[in-house]
Amino acid sequence: MRQWLHGLRFSNFLIITLGAFIFAFGIIHFNLQNGLAHGGFTGLSLIIYYLLSIPPSVSNLVLNVPLFIIGYKLLGRKVFIYSLYGTVMVSVALSFFENYWHADVFLQNDMILVSLFAGVFAGSGLGIIFRAGGTTGGADIIARLAEKYLGTGIGSAMFFFDAFVITFSLVHLTLPQAMYTLVAVFVAARVIDFIIEGANAAKSAMIISNHTDSISDAIIQRMRRGSTVLTGKGSFTKDERNVLYCVVNRNQLIQLKSIISDVDPYAFVSVHDVKEVAGEGFTYDPE
Repeated sequence: MRQWLHGLRFSNFLIITLGAFIFAFGIIHFNLQNGLAHGGFTGLSLIIYYLLSIPPSVSNLVLNVPLFIIGYKLLGRKVFIYSLYGTVMVSVALSFFENYWHADVFLQNDMILVSLFAGVFAGSGLGIIFRAGGTTGGADIIARLAEKYLGTGIGSAMFFFDAFVITFSLVHLTLPQAMYTLVAVFVAARVIDFIIEGANAAKSAMIISNHTDSISDAIIQRMRRGSTVLTGKGSFTKDERNVLYCVVNRNQLIQLKSIISDVDPYAFVSVHDVKEVAGEGFTYDPE
C-alpha cells in the first residue's frame, strides 16, 4: 500500500478537492438550474437527470467507474489515483450542492450570463484539477482508448465526444439551449487553458543586433535576467552575427524593449508568446 501511494502529494488531493467543488458549484447552480447541458460525461449526467430524474452525483459515478476499470493501465499509477479521487470528489461535491447547500441562481432571462458563468466555473474547477495532476475521467479515458486502438488523436477524440454529447442533448434541450451549452463549453476550454498555461506564461524575444554583448550585459544589470547567444547568418548579406534569445515575464516586456532601444535603436526584435516556462528565474528556487 505504501509503495502504491509513493510519490503522491497530500496537497494535490486538497487542490483536487477544491477544484471538484468549484466545478460542481457551477454545474448545479448554472447548468442544471437553468436547463443547460455540458460536455463529456458530466453532460451525459445532466441529460440523464433531465430525462430520468437520476441525480448527476449518482450517474457521474455509474458512468465513470467502469471506464476507470477498463482504462487504468493507460493513465499510469499517479494519474489513475488522482483521477479516481477527482471523479469521486466531483460526485461528492455534486451531492453536497444537490442536497445540503443549495442557492437559487435562476437566470433564464439572461442566458448569455448563465453560459459565461457556467463556463468560468467549470473551466476553473477542471483547470485546478488538471494542474494537480488529475482528471475527471470520462471523455479523457475514452480519448486515450481511441488513441491506442483507433489511432485517433486525443484532442480530436475529446472534441467529437463533446460534440456528440451536445448533439444528443437535443433530445431534451431546445436548439437555443444547446447553443448556449456550446458557448459554456467553449468558455470552459479557454479558462482551462489559461489556468494550465497562463500561470507560467511569459514572453520571448529574438534580438538581432551588432551590439548583443552590450544588450546582454544591460539585461543582466537592469533586469537580473539571463539570455542565450545564438549564431545566425543573414540570408541576404551572408554575414554571420549573434542572435540574442531572452525570456521574460509579461510585465517585464516593456522594460526589455526599453533596454534594447537604449543600447541599439536599430536592433531587429521579434517577440513571441511563451505558453509555459520553467527553470531558473521562473519556477526554480535556488534556495
